Order: sequence, then C-alpha cells, then structure tokens
Amino acid sequence: MAITAAMVKELRERTGAGMMECKKSLVETDGDIEAAIELMRKTGLAKADKKAGRIASEGKVVVEFSADNKKGVMLEVNCETDFVAMGDEFGDFASAVAKRILADDPADVATLLELSLTDGSESINIILKTMIAKIGENMSVRRFMTFETEGELGAYLHGTKIGVVVDMKDGNQELIKDVAMHVAASNPKGLDESSLDATELAKEKEIAAAEAANSGKPENIIEKIVAGKIKRFIKDNTLVGQPFVKNPDITVEQLVKDAGATILGFTRLEVGEGIEKKNEDFAAEVMAQIGG
Repeated sequence: MAITAAMVKELRERTGAGMMECKKSLVETDGDIEAAIELMRKTGLAKADKKAGRIASEGKVVVEFSADNKKGVMLEVNCETDFVAMGDEFGDFASAVAKRILADDPADVATLLELSLTDGSESINIILKTMIAKIGENMSVRRFMTFETEGELGAYLHGTKIGVVVDMKDGNQELIKDVAMHVAASNPKGLDESSLDATELAKEKEIAAAEAANSGKPENIIEKIVAGKIKRFIKDNTLVGQPFVKNPDITVEQLVKDAGATILGFTRLEVGEGIEKKNEDFAAEVMAQIGG
C-alpha cells in the first residue's frame, strides 16, 4: 500500500513522533495507522527501558496544595538535561503527577506509577516511558512527600530546582513564604535543637572537646568553651536560631513570635541531591570518537 503524506501527518499528530519514524512504522504495517501506533508504542517502550540506566539528575520540584492549605504534596521529577526540564511537556507531566498524588495519596512511588495520570488515561508509568521514547532522555518520578496539618501549609519555589514547604500555626501565607524562602537560602538542619541528629550533635561535642583540651586551659574553662561552641552550632543549624535572611537583626524565631505564630515543621527538597552526576569531558569524548 502506498504511504501518503496525509497518512504520515495523521500519525505524527496522534503520536508526536518524528516524520521518518512515522513513515517507517506505516511501511511496516502496510499503511494501517492503528497497527502503526501499536508498533510505535511497543518499540518506544523498549527504547525507554534501554535508557533507564542513564543518569537523570536534572528536573524540577513541584508543589500542590488543597484549597484550604491543609493538605499538600512536594514532588521531584527528573530528566537528563535542564533543557528538557524547562519544557512544557515535562512541566505539565510533573504538575499532573503532583495533582494525582494529592487526590489519591499513594503509599510510595511504585504505587503511584501504576495510577492513571488523569482520570481515564493510561498509567503514569506508561506515559512516562512514552515521553522517554519520544524525547530521548531518561526520566523518573524520583520521590515525593505528602503533608497534612491542623495549621496551614505554604511554600516557596526557588526557580524549579529548590522547593520548601512550611507548616505553620496562626500565621499567614506571606509569613509562611518568608520563612520558606529563608529555608531555601540557609538550608537549616532542623527546626530546633530537639530535631537535630543526635549522632551529629554528639560528634560536634566530641570535636569541640578535643579542640578545647589542646588549649591547655583549666577543666572548668574547657567545659564553658565546649558549651559555647555547641550553643553556636545549634544556633547556626536550626531554623529558629538562624538570623532571618531578610532582616539579620532578628532570628526566625523572633520573626514568627512577633507575628503570634508557631512553626510546626518544614521540608526542603533540592533537585538531584544525593545523585552522583556524570562528569562529562566533551573534548575527550569527541577525541575518543575520532580515534584521537
């Protein structure tokens, strides 16, 4: 059967695939558009599986809240390049996934991937693999956090790479955003002393004690030095103890207290943290390809 330009055009519009791939699929299926679509899906999923081992450390953070700001979700979706991360298709996909999490509250990423992206659509996993085949980059829904509060949730997004959700009681959205912005910039280790990692705190005390012991000062002075260093460590690394980025003359604790509010918690998420990024030497790669 002769493959016409109109047939190729229709297949392109329905699949989003390239012209040559559409023509090839139509030739293999003797002009049957439905069969061509099925063939392209099968070969596309195979291509997606082959890309699964490639490092995807770029991407974006998406935040979604319920209308009353009592429930929320923060999601990280990854790809290989910033170019794809900034594209509308990738962004629309990430937003739709966040909305699905908020609606269905899946237990984990594996459960999430089996859900329909939108009501009546194919699963998130199938749509993700179709995007991988079409765009040519590995992508993943890496992680998400869900929130529920008796207070009020709010967020700050620093571009698309850093997201912060703050849970506050008796505050307002402007104050919550200011605190979230501070968290994005200062990256505190915890809300207050009680939320710091006990092992890390003990190690800091050990280091401070060892440094003070080498000073040759009396034991009672050494104890005061250690106590002072630990107090400083706690102040520097807790949200409530840090100077507020927009007004360093006051702490975040004082800012919130003056407003009659209380910070119940916060979560900061940064794209690609913990992923070992590929260090590419493009000059060496080109030389290797030409046998230099």
